[in-house]
Amino acid sequence: MLVMRPAQMADLAEVQRLAADSPVGVTSLPDDAGRLGDKIAASDASFAAEVSFNGEESYFFVLEDTESGRLVGCSGIVASAGYSEPFYSFRNETFVHNSRELKIHNKIHVLSLCHDLTGNSLLTSFYVERPLVSSVFAELNSRGRLLFMAGHPERFADAVVVEIVGHSDENGDSPFWDALGRNFFDMTYAEAERLCGLKSRTFLAELMPHYPIYVPLLSDEAQEAMGQVHPRAQITFDILMREGFETDHYIDIFDGGPTLHARTSGIRSIAHSRLVPVRIGEAEAGGRQYLVSNGQLQDFRAIVADLDWVPGKPVMLSAQAAEALGVGEGASVRLVAV
Repeated sequence: MLVMRPAQMADLAEVQRLAADSPVGVTSLPDDAGRLGDKIAASDASFAAEVSFNGEESYFFVLEDTESGRLVGCSGIVASAGYSEPFYSFRNETFVHNSRELKIHNKIHVLSLCHDLTGNSLLTSFYVERPLVSSVFAELNSRGRLLFMAGHPERFADAVVVEIVGHSDENGDSPFWDALGRNFFDMTYAEAERLCGLKSRTFLAELMPHYPIYVPLLSDEAQEAMGQVHPRAQITFDILMREGFETDHYIDIFDGGPTLHARTSGIRSIAHSRLVPVRIGEAEAGGRQYLVSNGQLQDFRAIVADLDWVPGKPVMLSAQAAEALGVGEGASVRLVAV
């Protein structure tokens, strides 16, 4: 059975194996034992902290095959984007250039460097092994953390953002970076992202131009790359778009990938999930698949289960599912349909 749970320091080697295979551009998942160890330690401290509002906390989850003990995915949440340093994005805007004498009225697409999204909660570090990309377990890996947010709303902001990895070719080159960022840094896109993963994105962002970028002045390839999704990030993009995220207003400052945004209360897995009392027994056949979480904090668990559940009634869990979630008869679980 695959179970989503908080990462532990004992997972470090397995997490680094996952990070090594993640696409260029996932700077929140660097292939570096020191940085990943710090990430897990910060997560441990966040789960253990008493929290009444969103602050500097970060939460890191792994997807474990309980039979083998092998990790097959990971994902995370940062309670407040830009808590310790500005969270930069490019905002899509339109400038109007008008000449009465020449009777010319032009609307021009520009990109303005901003940190509008600072303070929002941030979904990060998504990775699932390639054989699972098209499976329900990719949803568990992504949406399970939304069930955690639903169970602990005081820990998160009123809005959530997600940076989706943008387009780059098979050589790791990004047309958007080559047209813009590379003019300010003598390094490739892959080198810049690797440096950001090991250090911080902020020091590079602060050297980007702080005046508006007129999009028509960029190369055709760069313009076409704006808002495009890396093929290996398509699954998380699709899942989150079904959750109600919007993608029109912001893009990543390095590769031009879309930055998704949603009100927390309107996210499907949060708005539609339900707390349901548990009964333990043999689940009836003919049900549908649900994501189920136990609602706990440090002992948070989430699984996929086939359930014949009727709204307003208790949910029947198998002994195996109840054990995986760490719940007993009469406890409550949070569930949402796949």
